[in-house]
Amino acid sequence: MITIQASLSFDSNEDKQEVLDIMRRWSSCTRFAYNRLLEGKSRNELKRELQEIFSLNSRYVDDAIMKAKSVLESCKERGENPGKVIFGGRSLFEKLKKQHINGNAYKKLQHEWQERRKGNLYSRGDKSKKGNLNTRIEIDEYGTRLRINVGERKYAYARIQAGWKKGKSREELLEAISTCGQPYSVELKLKNGKVYAYFTIEENFPEVAITKESGIVGIDINAYPDHIAWSETDENGNLASYGRVPMPELTSGNSNKREYYRWRYAHEVVRLAEEKKKAIAIERLDIREKGKRGDFSGRKSRRIRHSFSYRSLLEKIKVLAKRKGIQVIEVNPAYTSVIGMLKYAPQYMISKDVAAAYVIARRGLGLKEQIPEGYMAILKELDADELEELKEHVKRTVKNKQLKKRQLKEIDEAIKLIQSLGSEPGRGPRPLDGTSLGTCGSGHNLWRVLKVAVVTPLSPERVLRDVSVLKGVLHSGQVGRPG
Repeated sequence: MITIQASLSFDSNEDKQEVLDIMRRWSSCTRFAYNRLLEGKSRNELKRELQEIFSLNSRYVDDAIMKAKSVLESCKERGENPGKVIFGGRSLFEKLKKQHINGNAYKKLQHEWQERRKGNLYSRGDKSKKGNLNTRIEIDEYGTRLRINVGERKYAYARIQAGWKKGKSREELLEAISTCGQPYSVELKLKNGKVYAYFTIEENFPEVAITKESGIVGIDINAYPDHIAWSETDENGNLASYGRVPMPELTSGNSNKREYYRWRYAHEVVRLAEEKKKAIAIERLDIREKGKRGDFSGRKSRRIRHSFSYRSLLEKIKVLAKRKGIQVIEVNPAYTSVIGMLKYAPQYMISKDVAAAYVIARRGLGLKEQIPEGYMAILKELDADELEELKEHVKRTVKNKQLKKRQLKEIDEAIKLIQSLGSEPGRGPRPLDGTSLGTCGSGHNLWRVLKVAVVTPLSPERVLRDVSVLKGVLHSGQVGRPG
């Protein structure tokens, strides 16, 4: 989808007032429809009733019902109570309830909340009408303008002040949209007394020409330090090349500046894949606890991820890749950093982030990771008593409370898993399927145990930075134990 934002300048104050009136009625219609949907009424039952109550045509009413239904479904998907939805914004509503806000500050908040609650209008595009019947873009000798249906065969007109977007006139883009004959949706919003329009048209992507058959570029995005790590594989999953794209601009600056740089870095990633003629593998976007993979967890990681706009950057990579006909594969991100650090970082002497990108690329090819023989030897000899000793060592030596708490939790989880598998000498767990995580009994979480058994003894007081120390462990199967 392509969305273009523009402000509207009305030919007359009368036209503006008529548009504000229909925005108010449409917003009320949406709220009314939402409450009736909660009561179990259907679209067909509501349609004629809403037309009579709010004096809106059938298209506007259909769009209001659709919006109300989308809010209801979204609320249910998030597991929230649909009966507690507040149109206009809960945060603003809660501020208005506070007793200490009064005078001009209260009036300002109240005005903003009323605009959000009542200043909305949405009109879907219609292919049979070659665009949009209720809110149509028109072109004359003075430029582009928006014709808004405000009643039975009655229209209000507003000039579209679109500005510029990525070196191209937004007005030129709107002219192209208005003449292409494709349906486009228009949404009007009232902000600080001014009406803004959002034009959205569905983008037609070319057929996929670059696929994983020739290999993959795996992408690992890191909030700290802020960079993109990438690894290129051939069609068999062998490491071909790797690198990093620094992104210092994403940790500061206003939202517009960060948005610009997100697009810029996404272009760099896609250009890299296009030059190498390789598909792109990224982490699946539904990950919940990205803070647990890497150096940070908890509140600090949440703050970093919020400003870092991880999801937004991946979405831009997906869109740009589709425009270039490049296949994008989303993989399960679980344990990519752990596997990369333990297996591939010491093997190829690359950074943990590049190694994680390599694991992502291999998962994109459908390859499964096996635990190396050296590490298997450690797991075979490991027992719960040994982990209990490690736990006591961490309690004595680690001063950082947050790090100590995390390490003790990891050790406790490892002890439970070892006990569930049985700790008799010679009993070897099954090889790990690196692309699917199962229950403890299946042996699919042994990378977590391996991390505790190998990394924690080597670096109990800090996060392991130098992965070269793992190279000897990888080949010998021997790791230093705490005294």
